[in-house]
Amino acid sequence: MTQEENWNNGITLVIGGTGKTGRRVADRLVKAGRQVRIGSRTAELPFDWERRDTWDRVLQGVKAAYVAYQPDIAVPGALETVEALFDRAIASGVEKLVLLSGRGEVEAEQAEQALQATSVDWTILRASWFFQNFSESFFLDPILAGQVALPVLESVAEPFVDVEDIADIAVAALADSQHSRQLYEITGSKALTFAEAIAEIARAMGRDITFAPISADDYRAELVRQGVPEDDVELVLYLFSTVLDGRNTPLADGVQRALGRSPRDFSDYVRQTAATGIWRGK
Repeated sequence: MTQEENWNNGITLVIGGTGKTGRRVADRLVKAGRQVRIGSRTAELPFDWERRDTWDRVLQGVKAAYVAYQPDIAVPGALETVEALFDRAIASGVEKLVLLSGRGEVEAEQAEQALQATSVDWTILRASWFFQNFSESFFLDPILAGQVALPVLESVAEPFVDVEDIADIAVAALADSQHSRQLYEITGSKALTFAEAIAEIARAMGRDITFAPISADDYRAELVRQGVPEDDVELVLYLFSTVLDGRNTPLADGVQRALGRSPRDFSDYVRQTAATGIWRGK
């Protein structure tokens, strides 16, 4: 039996299988006829990053796994936790691991290095910020309210990427050994400032939606006012002060390398998402 046949005939575990990328990966695998197990706290076999006693049952019989750490691989303690998962997965017989990583995050790169140092077959997806942050979380409520205020310079551009592209690459990596030991740096086809991205959404909706850069202190105060947990506040501020400081503006060729096509376009995403009415406003 070939390596690919082993992966395809065994159980594929999707850790973070209810999240933005994970649920899309799981849907694609199911449609392809793969036996899929969802790794989440609410699954039939619960998986909890903070409870290692839940891991072994979930890993039983698994040959390949997609790993998306929640809430972000940059949080304190994440590196030690994902390293422990890699070890436990390999010991249980997992032969392929696909890791979702993040551009510009030192902690994410340390997790990548930990995976690369193992004996397992691996593929790493080092991704930019998602298109879907504007429609499925983070920025949706401010867009609905008509103003997006963030602690980021107006001049800083980010090559946002469609999670559909990430899911396509993940599924390809879980099916074909041509992606073995490949690190794909994944961006969209163009870099946009937040002001430009918000303006494009506003035009598509025919609404007045503004972007306003604010200080980190003001943003922190607003998050606290909204009741956001302190750990989440610190994570968000850390990401804005590091990942969104301009270091990730350059485009990368991960989608082209992995799939042989260009990344999906932000304008297409905006047009398709606007048609659903999700940005209609309050």
